[in-house]
Amino acid sequence: MASVSRDANGTRRVLFTDREGERKAVRLGRVSAKTAEAFRLKLQDVIAARFTETAIDAETARWLADLPDRMYARLVRVGLADPRASASRVTLGGLLAAFFAGVDVKPATRVRMKQAETALVDYFTDARDVATIGEADADEWRASLTKAGYAAATISRTVLYARQVFRWAMRRGMASGNPFAELKAGAQVNHARAVFVSRESIAKVIDAAPDAEWRLLIALSRFGGLRVPSEALALRWSDVDWEHNRLTVRSPKTEHHEGKGERIIPLFPEIREHLQAVFDAAPVGSVSVIGRYREGANLNPHFRRIIKRAGLTPWDRTWHNLRASRQTELAATFPLHTVCAWIGNTKAIAAGHYLQVTDADWTRATGAAGGCGESGAKGGALPTQNAARHPSAPDRGRSRESTEAPCFAGVSQPDADEREAVQNDPMGRAGLEPATPAFSMRCSTN
Repeated sequence: MASVSRDANGTRRVLFTDREGERKAVRLGRVSAKTAEAFRLKLQDVIAARFTETAIDAETARWLADLPDRMYARLVRVGLADPRASASRVTLGGLLAAFFAGVDVKPATRVRMKQAETALVDYFTDARDVATIGEADADEWRASLTKAGYAAATISRTVLYARQVFRWAMRRGMASGNPFAELKAGAQVNHARAVFVSRESIAKVIDAAPDAEWRLLIALSRFGGLRVPSEALALRWSDVDWEHNRLTVRSPKTEHHEGKGERIIPLFPEIREHLQAVFDAAPVGSVSVIGRYREGANLNPHFRRIIKRAGLTPWDRTWHNLRASRQTELAATFPLHTVCAWIGNTKAIAAGHYLQVTDADWTRATGAAGGCGESGAKGGALPTQNAARHPSAPDRGRSRESTEAPCFAGVSQPDADEREAVQNDPMGRAGLEPATPAFSMRCSTN
């Protein structure tokens, strides 16, 4: 009447057929075969009682009563038990209202969470008892999102938020289980929307900007990697270290992470010229660098109009792709951990959401346009390198050797330093060829 199955990931389930002939399952999790078999035997008694419409024996009744709420709820969902009288009924609408009243997130995150709320309510309704939402229901809900035409990255984010809501509910006793816990979220990366915005294109956009503040906003995003609007609008004149060519960036998005509330980036020349122009025009006593807009302003519609005015077609993820373009550009010259520290993300996030393959990469790979050095300069790597070695930077007293890696792979800056040291030493009597006999023999025979 009931059997035990084991999934590929080690999860065991008790399978049975109900009175209507429908095949159902009770998930046990990753338990031993002995535990699963003991559960099956007890459950078989419950199934038999349901089929014959008779009362279960006292021992089985005690077993049911002792089951944890989470496991008992699974039996309720497949029709093998009645809801516990002591358990208060929680509707999906009530759960979501409590969640949003108690969760503390940034406004932009709340907007995305609300989108997930809409997806849940549209499918399950406000009045749905959360105890009756099972794993099969979660699977069908996710399938409905795909059918509705949601992008894969949107579905992934929505599933993760649904999982978060029910995890929050479990900790507060509002739900006995999380039907979304093992639901596959999928990739959150949509590479089709990734665009590398070249220096030539952004120069046209900056020229089309209406004033100095807009030119600075665009430069801060494309050449400083700042988040717009949050980080750019949070800039104050006290954050600008003109003497040492550094800029302190305070990040509202990451401030809740310890030690991630701010970062310091180089005051790249591409930023400095526009920053200086805004400073010269700023009223005496100004505090904010960008005086026209305040936090929360939606700058995207105006920015897209500027792009069109420049004779270009607005690209997807307008501001994000400027940050991604800068990180891609910097990563071609500097170590990734340094670039991530400047951009304000992690290596994993950079690899998944920011770094792109550019035309300059293809040019260098094929040896066109004069080899890796020339194509790298055209791609913007050398101006970036020069920015980091600006004469007024705090390390201006140090040597000025190039930090750009050569076009062949596997050579780092320490290798270059060692090579330079060898180059400056007098050559020994052994000459340049290694003194290995086997190597000399091969050379003579060739």
